[in-house]
Amino acid sequence: TFGGGTKLVVDSGVVRPTLTILPPSSEELQQGSATLACLASGGSPSTWSLSWKVGGRSPTTGTSNSLELLGSDGRFSWSSTLKLSADQWKEAGSVSCEASLSGQSPVTQSLQPQLCSV
Repeated sequence: TFGGGTKLVVDSGVVRPTLTILPPSSEELQQGSATLACLASGGSPSTWSLSWKVGGRSPTTGTSNSLELLGSDGRFSWSSTLKLSADQWKEAGSVSCEASLSGQSPVTQSLQPQLCSV
């Protein structure tokens, strides 16, 4: 019997999350800013971390990561947002989201601003 608020997580080993990057909207770009979201789903354990690269460099500001969410299947989901100016977005060349876990090769998803139809 567990007390209230106790969370039991059964270790299912390492499961690599699936990453999806959502680009900024055209309306937001017209206002001079660009917010991107990286969604990581179906990963395990909960200690995967998300980070961004803009034009190959790690941004020093503008990122925000959520806490993990445990799904009914025992796997975790996370999200991260990146705020840029519209000019930074257009000039980036590429924007990448990376999920990393110690001892594992990273999972990476990239977007090229010039190929996004916004």
